[in-house]
Amino acid sequence: MSTTEDLSYNWQIPNDSWQIIMNNSDLAQILIRAVEEADSSDRLLDAVQELAAAGIEESVPTLIAALGYNNPGAAVAAVDGLIAIGEVAVPSLLELIDDYNYSARAWAIRALAGIGDARALDTLLEAAKTDFSLSVRRAAARGLGTLRWQQLPAEKVESVQIQVLEALLLISQDPEWIVRYAAVTSLETLAIAIAVTLPDQASRITNQLQRILDTDADLGVRTRVKFAQQKIQQQQHQEVFAPKRKLENTEVSEIPYRGAGRR
Repeated sequence: MSTTEDLSYNWQIPNDSWQIIMNNSDLAQILIRAVEEADSSDRLLDAVQELAAAGIEESVPTLIAALGYNNPGAAVAAVDGLIAIGEVAVPSLLELIDDYNYSARAWAIRALAGIGDARALDTLLEAAKTDFSLSVRRAAARGLGTLRWQQLPAEKVESVQIQVLEALLLISQDPEWIVRYAAVTSLETLAIAIAVTLPDQASRITNQLQRILDTDADLGVRTRVKFAQQKIQQQQHQEVFAPKRKLENTEVSEIPYRGAGRR
C-alpha cells in the first residue's frame, strides 16, 4: 500500500480532503519521514515518488539526498520532483555538484538540465563537453537548449548565447549519437532564440545542421536535423510575414467607413 493510501487509512482522511492537506507543511514532514524510514527498496521508491509528486518546497533537501541512494528508480523520481519544484532547488543542486559521489552528481546535472536555470550554465557547459558518461553529456547538452535567457542581465545575453553556440557546435560532433541528437535539439531552440538577438550568427547553426545531415552516419540524428531545419524555417517565415500582416491589418482598420456606396 502506498504512503498516501496508508495515511488515508490510518488517519481516516476523506478522499475529497486529501488534496487540501497535500499542500501544507505537515504533509511535507510526513512524506519526508516516510522516505527516511523506508526499510526496503520498494518502499523507498514509493515514498520518494509520493514526496516528488507533492511538489512541496520543503522536500528539496530530501529529494536531493535521494539522488545519492543506490536506487535508480528513486533517483529518477527525485529528479522529476526537483524539476517540477523548479528554480528554488537550483542553489542546493549546484552545491551537490562538488560532491565526490559521482552518481548523485550525475543525477543533479539531469535535474539542473531539466529546470533550465541560467545559474547552471557553467555546470552544464562543462558536463556537456567533458563528462565521461554519455547520458550526462546528453542531459547537459539538452539543458543548454532550455536555458531561460530572461534570467540573464540584458547586457550579457548575447555573449552567453555565443558561448552556448560554440559549445553546441562542438558537442554536435560527439562520438555518441545520442549526444549529437541532443545537441541538434538545442541548436534548433538556440537558432530560434538568436534570430532576434544575434541574427548574424544564425547561419553558423544552419550550416552546421546541413553538415550533420550530409555526413552523420546515424539515421535518427539526420531525421532530427530535418525536423530542426523545418522548425527554423517556419520561424523565419513567421518573422518575415508577421510584420506585413500587421501592416495590412492596420491599413485595413484605418480606412474610414463612409457608409453604403451609391446605388
